[in-house]
Amino acid sequence: MSKRLFPISALVLCLSSLLFAAAKPHVISFGKSMTVKLFVGPTEEKTVDIKVRALMVDSKIKEFTSGEPHDVTDRLFVIRRAFRVNDSLPVETDAPVGQRKMPKWMWERGGWLLADRTTSRITQLNLPDFDPFYSEAAWFRDYVAYCGLSDNAEKLYAVVTQLGRKKPILRRDLGPASQGELPDADCAIPTWEKQPVRVTFHPKKGETITFTVRGHAADVATGSEEE
Repeated sequence: MSKRLFPISALVLCLSSLLFAAAKPHVISFGKSMTVKLFVGPTEEKTVDIKVRALMVDSKIKEFTSGEPHDVTDRLFVIRRAFRVNDSLPVETDAPVGQRKMPKWMWERGGWLLADRTTSRITQLNLPDFDPFYSEAAWFRDYVAYCGLSDNAEKLYAVVTQLGRKKPILRRDLGPASQGELPDADCAIPTWEKQPVRVTFHPKKGETITFTVRGHAADVATGSEEE
């Protein structure tokens, strides 16, 4: 081989390796499920068991999740976020002087994550009036329905929103919130139907109400209990 051709060949091989590395797809996967305690009640003395697992990109943990994913498309899926917070007070100490104080971790459920299988991008969704403790979401296609709370946690709302939209397509007052001890204190999880697309809300105090969803709008369904 000519001495002039050797550097060119080496450069081509180097560029080919870089292109191959750049084209290597990322992989989104889940870790092993584990059972943890969710503290409930005003004094947080009661607990309920929830299962969490890691959401990983290329075997590196990016988030923790709770529940099962919902496939929006063959590329996008959503899943509920879970996380740990440090429950230690500044005055608390459980370590000798001069040693680092170990935090007391407490598991909580958060909002929802949107994951892209093609780009491996994971983003947090901003769902209007969604309360991480009380709201239970039900997904259908790219719609999500849940009972939301006002900022002062006094009012309960029936909310339907669609991915990609900043404002909900439905926000209906369901009355006062009870602020009970358990996550399902005010509402059972909404239920979806299709042909036509409808969603039914089940408040614990008040009548069941059904809405028909048409594109970017929702109306009270004909024959619902409210009518």
